[in-house]
Amino acid sequence: MELIFNGILMTEVKFSRSQDDFLSSDLPKINYSNQKFSDEIYFKPHPILFEPGIRKQNIDVVPFKNMSCFFQTSPDSTFPFDVFAASFFLVSRYEEYSTVDFDQYGRFSASQSILHKLEIIKKPVVDIWAQWLADEIKEKYKQLKFFKNKFRYISTIDIDNAWAYLNKGFWRTYAAQLKSVLTGNFDEFKTRLEVLNGKKKDPYHTYEYLNSVFSGNEEKIKFFFLMGNYAKFDKNISYKNHGLQELIKGIAKNYDVGIHPSFAGFIKGDHNEVVQEKDRLATISGRKIKKSRQHYLNLRFPKTYQNLLKAGITEDFTLGFSDQIGFRAGTCTPFYFYDLENEVQTNLKIVPFQVMDGTLLHYQKFSPVRAIDEIERLMEEVKNVGGTFVSIWHNETVNDLGEWKGYQEVFEKTNQLGFKWANEQAGSLY
Repeated sequence: MELIFNGILMTEVKFSRSQDDFLSSDLPKINYSNQKFSDEIYFKPHPILFEPGIRKQNIDVVPFKNMSCFFQTSPDSTFPFDVFAASFFLVSRYEEYSTVDFDQYGRFSASQSILHKLEIIKKPVVDIWAQWLADEIKEKYKQLKFFKNKFRYISTIDIDNAWAYLNKGFWRTYAAQLKSVLTGNFDEFKTRLEVLNGKKKDPYHTYEYLNSVFSGNEEKIKFFFLMGNYAKFDKNISYKNHGLQELIKGIAKNYDVGIHPSFAGFIKGDHNEVVQEKDRLATISGRKIKKSRQHYLNLRFPKTYQNLLKAGITEDFTLGFSDQIGFRAGTCTPFYFYDLENEVQTNLKIVPFQVMDGTLLHYQKFSPVRAIDEIERLMEEVKNVGGTFVSIWHNETVNDLGEWKGYQEVFEKTNQLGFKWANEQAGSLY
């Protein structure tokens, strides 16, 4: 209810369990109970919001307004589906609590999502349903107006590996050169040597370019740094490296920075790993670190978010799919994590993202032209409901080299459109 009425429709809502109070009130009202009284806006509840614990839910598809919805309600309800129960199911990530089948990195796949199965994964359905509800309320209470949120755009950069060749230390560099020779990769051997000798720019050093794209919109940008120890899936520069420390300090002067909790820390499942990595970044940057995004987008409900809360994180940007663009929680409006295990709403704000560079190229195999088209369609969906569009990029994917040839234009056009719409649009009554 808070998400739908406060977060999306920008209005207040109060609750009453008294039938007499409900019937006597002349305020705009919704009856959410098992008994309909007269011609009020009415929804007979699906049981999920009144059940303790977690169990497998039967998903009954309900066609409505050219969309596949679910959680069918009574024939005399205003909608043929329970908009509150369906929204809660999606936003709480109820379906992920009972998932046991994950991808090779331990992630929930888009193909398992009800949104994918109903072919509504590319629509912010919770926000759309909220607007349907607002239209019904306004039809009955014509004096009532709702405030439509202003479109927001956030561009984020994950720094998994700050440089391709520089600042790796003697032994890592020696081993890498030896491997290049043994595998016959002499082009890489030559390039690394030229970079180390100052004859060529490191291909991952794209920070001046990023500054040029972000100029004038610095407040819409967030950088996430990997501060874990070197491991199989955490091949970052050491946090002790002077070059990395200077890079972080420079970025933190102009942009918001957050922690990129390590893959190894996720596997251990210990919040102390996040605390240690967060403290490293705080010491280097001179900032209090309250924001995060999981490395590899590793996210296990509810443990990962419980650990972030214990570590002092108050805002997380992990929620999205690695293998599909779209809306993992069915919404583009930030919301607070509801811990189903403990039946409590927490103070951890979840900011969902819609697109990631690796998803576009490696999983969906989009050409740059197709990627731009898909991103614009998604951004239009978000703009239509006054939501927040979030994109993920990496310092090495915007260099216009190798497999990423052509994707620099995708990055630029995404940011240009996002900045344009965010800067020109104001909130409005409707």
